[in-house]
Amino acid sequence: MGKAIVGTALATAAAAVVGSVASREGVQNWYPTLRKPSFNPPNAAFPIAWTTLYADIAVTSASAINRFRADGDDAKARAYTAALGSNLVLNAGWSWLFFKAHKLGLSAVAAGALAASSADLARRAGQADPKLGVALAPYPLWCSFATLLSTAIWRLNR
Repeated sequence: MGKAIVGTALATAAAAVVGSVASREGVQNWYPTLRKPSFNPPNAAFPIAWTTLYADIAVTSASAINRFRADGDDAKARAYTAALGSNLVLNAGWSWLFFKAHKLGLSAVAAGALAASSADLARRAGQADPKLGVALAPYPLWCSFATLLSTAIWRLNR
């Protein structure tokens, strides 16, 4: 996987760190005060889910970029890299909107944008190899669930 895995691993780790910086205090002090829907997972589920997803994003994205390059399609490799970068900015940005700024409505909209971006990333990975699209499918599924959850929290706390 070479240089691609180093780049995707660093990018996903950066998104995780930036998001966790925004989340730390909010998770401990503010989030427990919110009303949540009955389908809200236990807090322990979130770091497990996100750690697994970040690993999936890094490995699958590196594989997709490498496949595009091996097929001589550098334009698709660059486009995938740009889409990944935008996706990870949305990913980390959601934490800042929700946990740091307490913008529940805006964070629900951002979660929807992240879900759409994640679905696009899985589609792009599937263009490199259909197996890669399937491998990345949990990411947009989780982000879609997060959009539903964010929207429900916003509605319950207006």
